[in-house]
Amino acid sequence: MDSDLRLEFQSLAQAGVPRGRVEALARLCRNPAATRLDRMELAAALAHAAFAAPERIVETYDAAAAGWRDAPIEGPAVPLPAHAPAPISPAFWSALWAQLDPDQPLPTAGEVTLNTAGLGADLDESLKARSAEAALAYPDVAKAAAQGEPLRFRLEDLARCPKGSLGATFHDLIVDNGFDLEVLDRDSLGLDTLPAPLGYLNARILQCHDLWHLVAGYDTTALHEVGISAFQLAQFGHGYSAMFLAVVAARSAEDPTTFAILMDVVFDAWRDGRQTPPLIAVPWAEVWSETTEAVRARYGVTPFASPYPADLFEQLRAA
Repeated sequence: MDSDLRLEFQSLAQAGVPRGRVEALARLCRNPAATRLDRMELAAALAHAAFAAPERIVETYDAAAAGWRDAPIEGPAVPLPAHAPAPISPAFWSALWAQLDPDQPLPTAGEVTLNTAGLGADLDESLKARSAEAALAYPDVAKAAAQGEPLRFRLEDLARCPKGSLGATFHDLIVDNGFDLEVLDRDSLGLDTLPAPLGYLNARILQCHDLWHLVAGYDTTALHEVGISAFQLAQFGHGYSAMFLAVVAARSAEDPTTFAILMDVVFDAWRDGRQTPPLIAVPWAEVWSETTEAVRARYGVTPFASPYPADLFEQLRAA
């Protein structure tokens, strides 16, 4: 990306894009006639919400998803405070552009996780408190966080669940794929130093990420990892998911086909997350023995209707 386009992206990501313009951009960017600048402007709107104004996540994604499918978003109100955008530092931009360098090989899934999380080190310090304040406005977050640190899931408990149950299916997903039960070690991440409720939310997402894959109907593929990030973001404004999706949008904006595929999934999954009752406070240990279908019925979850095969990118890579 040339330096002028980078500077334009940075300016838009810092200042933000008005809601009406976001919706119009999304509608425009579904059209093959959209330009790279159009796609970068939409990506900058997502970057603004992720890196400068977490209070604008719902506003921005609701507008983009509504424009993308030309249909309004139905979801609970999320009353968020208004703040001026936090400053985005030169150090942050250097780190981001290094990640987006097209001359570098595509990172692995693990590298993407670490690289995206690493961007947080160069964000304005005020965003921790602002993200915490914003998270409390999402449905059920305050109620869930008031329960204290989430109790850990145990493989031995899952192994005792009857065949065909959610607990048994979750156990097999973890064991058969060599996954860690909580993705990362929560004790090593210093979550207790984060302002409430961010410590709770980050611990909860570590233990529930793969579980939500199962319950909400997202496969553990590259495309559906993008999708479930949008689902999580819609459910409770997860900061890492906002950063990850902003990076995905900026990186794919160079190619109209890839951008369209990814944004189809991002904005459909956002809509899915907004329309699904909140899962953050579900007492999962109480329903391990029920089937996945029964748990979905209990909590009002409809499996994600993916617009593409879940393993689309794996198929393309193999071809």
